[in-house]
Amino acid sequence: MTVLSIFWLCILCALGGISLDMAHAYRARTVLQRTADSVALGGLYQRSLASQEEARSKALTLAALNLGATNAGAVTAGDIAFGTWDEESRTFTEDPNARTALRVQAAHLAARNTELPTFLLRIIGQNSWDVAAEAVAETYQPTCLREGFIAEGTLDLQSNNLFTNGFCMHSNTAISINQNNTFESGTIVSMPSTDLLDAPASAFDKNEGLEEALRESFYNIRILDRIEPILTALASADTEVLPDYVTDSTIKTISGKSADTSAFLPGHIYRITCTGGKFTISGGTMSQVAVITSCPVTFGKGVALEDVLFGTTSTDAQSIYAPSGLRLGRADGCAEGGGAQIVTMGGVKVASGLELHGAQILAMGDVNFEANADGIEGASIISAGNIDGTSNATAGYCGAGMEDNFELDYFRLVK
Repeated sequence: MTVLSIFWLCILCALGGISLDMAHAYRARTVLQRTADSVALGGLYQRSLASQEEARSKALTLAALNLGATNAGAVTAGDIAFGTWDEESRTFTEDPNARTALRVQAAHLAARNTELPTFLLRIIGQNSWDVAAEAVAETYQPTCLREGFIAEGTLDLQSNNLFTNGFCMHSNTAISINQNNTFESGTIVSMPSTDLLDAPASAFDKNEGLEEALRESFYNIRILDRIEPILTALASADTEVLPDYVTDSTIKTISGKSADTSAFLPGHIYRITCTGGKFTISGGTMSQVAVITSCPVTFGKGVALEDVLFGTTSTDAQSIYAPSGLRLGRADGCAEGGGAQIVTMGGVKVASGLELHGAQILAMGDVNFEANADGIEGASIISAGNIDGTSNATAGYCGAGMEDNFELDYFRLVK
């Protein structure tokens, strides 16, 4: 073999070694990145439920499952950091008390004796690689789940409505739209596929802005799984669900078939026990109370709930009913406070004149309503069934004044 042949053989071996070892390094980095991504999302989810120490421990367990024995030590407790994420500057800031972001670093490093060994590159003195990956996950609230009409079943929007910038309408099943609706720029009408839109052939001509508002998306409506736990917690006056305006957690009982709103004194929590299978509340404004019942409840004309959490475990299709004129929340132009939340295992029906101001309805059953012309300003209606909505109304977006609404964090990778 000539010297030149030996030279080219060495070159080929070196190139082959580089290719083999680089492929090995890329595969290792893929495992590290996949692990970092998984641990960032899983660890942040655990942080929403548990203490920092418990969440970190579970994140390390998840890392070990992803890495296996051959990659042990690639993620340590010090590689998992809770903190905050600034989207504008795209920077992560450590804060051990934070619950909104998590950074995970996964690495094979010589500095901690976990470097990635090479194969053929050892011939030229390259015995190992340092390989690393990083992921950052953050919590967020999907716009549609903060404010709008969200249905697991069909959402029927009917006719002659104005939906303002920011308002969202979503169904995981289908959306039915008639005509003469106006969708301002920035509104969202979404469903898993636009083929699920049930509308006249002239829908885009007869519904201004509809075509631009259409989106394809599917939501795991997690808050629906929390309805029963919320009601259970409310029934035991659990401070985790009681609003701040309830200053006395001793449950007071109101019995019979009916009561006036004046019977519900501010600062208290009440349990309604009914006779005859249902309960009627009449009068004026109910304020700064929490109420739990197992009865279907009818609200008389003109009843208003301001700073009220009202829950019922009734599964009746009309577990909450009002013939006309029910106002949920204070009409204060999206100011802080004054909202109302209705949480029910059944359905909701308001025959006419519903007003929603910084208000939320969470229902396992269908929600049927007719709203006042300008009666929706800051509204979240989320149903595990269908929503049959309004006609001749304006649905306004607030973006504020709904601080007592029930929400669950969602999680996404940002880096």
